[in-house]
Amino acid sequence: MIRIENLSKQYGDAVVLDIPELTIEAGQRFGLVGNNGAGKTTLFSLLLDLIQPTSGSVHSKAVRVDASEDWKAYTGSYIDESFLIGFLTPEEYFNFVGGLYGMSPADVMAFLQRFEILFNGEILDSGKYVRDMSKGNQKKIGIAAAMLGEPDIIILDEPFANLDPSSQIRLKQLIGELPEQQTLLISSHDLAHVTEVCQRIVLLERGKVIRDITDAPDRTMEELEAYFAGS
Repeated sequence: MIRIENLSKQYGDAVVLDIPELTIEAGQRFGLVGNNGAGKTTLFSLLLDLIQPTSGSVHSKAVRVDASEDWKAYTGSYIDESFLIGFLTPEEYFNFVGGLYGMSPADVMAFLQRFEILFNGEILDSGKYVRDMSKGNQKKIGIAAAMLGEPDIIILDEPFANLDPSSQIRLKQLIGELPEQQTLLISSHDLAHVTEVCQRIVLLERGKVIRDITDAPDRTMEELEAYFAGS
């Protein structure tokens, strides 16, 4: 599904990412963890062609992402609030994104019913613009929009950040209900959440893959805690 080959990103003399090879299979729940500056957001930005690699390439379904836009039709993502359109209401924003997938406003509203537990009555019909929402509610809007149209690949950077405990639990429930054929990539500083929802965890440190773990969640958690305790 996603193949990385000799991928690197360098700013001046600083190498912030260096991954010789990495493959993420279709339908996999893939978690990316690491300390601040490990290269997590850089990797996701390269997967989404938001920045250009210094060397190497990313292929999504055999499509090279920096050479074609075909991958955008089956990829949903949310990195940060820059993905949102602040002067729209949530409904207007969802309809805009849904329209990119050929969804009617009725289709969009029907799809969003599954997010009622996450929205908690604070998003739809609020009378607010997206820019006036709290950071947590902006995050909820971005996550829901990334899932609109049920794309084959969903990429979420720090989806649990800025969410209160109840919303974090509800988001995990939504992730657990995703169709098996959808590929999910998330980064997170919350080791407990990411090990609970992901089948595979890759640990980055200074731009390099240090661990690639597919153990049971409890053993994965133990290995990660041991690593970070000594880092």
